[in-house]
Amino acid sequence: MISTRMSRPVRVLLLASAMIAVAAVAVACGTQRIAVPKASSLYAGAVLFNQRCSGCHTLSYAATQGSAPNVRTAQANNGPDFDIRCERPVTRVLYAIENGGFSGAYMPQNVVVGQDAIEVAKFVATYSGRKAPKVTGTTVCSSQPIGTIPPPTATATANTTPTTTTAPSSTAHKGAAKGAKAKKRPARP
Repeated sequence: MISTRMSRPVRVLLLASAMIAVAAVAVACGTQRIAVPKASSLYAGAVLFNQRCSGCHTLSYAATQGSAPNVRTAQANNGPDFDIRCERPVTRVLYAIENGGFSGAYMPQNVVVGQDAIEVAKFVATYSGRKAPKVTGTTVCSSQPIGTIPPPTATATANTTPTTTTAPSSTAHKGAAKGAKAKKRPARP
């Protein structure tokens, strides 16, 4: 306790110092840093996971704490704790990113897209499940293959290349499509 014999300016200075010290400790509590080395090819995925997924998922390597600490008190939108849950192969993670998880109930679809989605998927597949408890009869996550992202299919690249058609064939195709639509319509009275 502060002595009543202290002068007012000394008490104010002492209290201000104590408040600053408490604030500094409070700010430092709970701060984590991304545990993936910046030189790693997975660092970009860790940063994206931290930015886009931290509100719902826990993964200590990305410095996120979004999952509920107790599943009995979890809210519906609390996502899995990836420190414990193994997510492999990488194509499974990419599927979840593109489709809003596996239930599609709360996670937004395409929370990251394109190359960013691939970076996040590789990061999650590599670092998830590392703190899972060992359970007899199950394969440890680190023993499961991470897998690879397959290259784009030939049809995807074929659709992105411009094609040229001659006017008669495109007109004939449009006419055939109109004829098909006309057959499906019921006659009006």
